[in-house]
Amino acid sequence: MSVKVSALDHLVINVADVARSVEWYRKILGMEVVVFDPGGGKTPRTSLIFGHQKINVRPRDADKVEWFTADHVAAGSDDLCFLTASSPEEVVAHLKAHGVAIEEGPVAKQGARGTLRSVYCRDPDGSLIEISSYADSAR
Repeated sequence: MSVKVSALDHLVINVADVARSVEWYRKILGMEVVVFDPGGGKTPRTSLIFGHQKINVRPRDADKVEWFTADHVAAGSDDLCFLTASSPEEVVAHLKAHGVAIEEGPVAKQGARGTLRSVYCRDPDGSLIEISSYADSAR
């Protein structure tokens, strides 16, 4: 018998400033900020909740043992694509209204289920953020 994954539950991003980053993701992408106690006397953790997923936000200088980190951590090294029901034009207007520079888009890109309409920007650490909707999705 082999193992086959079926979905992504959560991922972890390393950031320079947790408070600054979670405020950006809350304000710009509408994510819910949740602080939780991991137990065992460990430092509280912060997550960003959206849909049925979450992103754990970890300070880049977190203790490698306490936080059980990857071997190579760096703030600003992520490239993330998020789906939205908003049109690319609405995404552009929203980003501009919040003073977020648009790196590229709207442009057509290939997603997991077909053609995406994507707009690119960067989070406070410089990670590339793609905000997309499927071209054939009904609104």
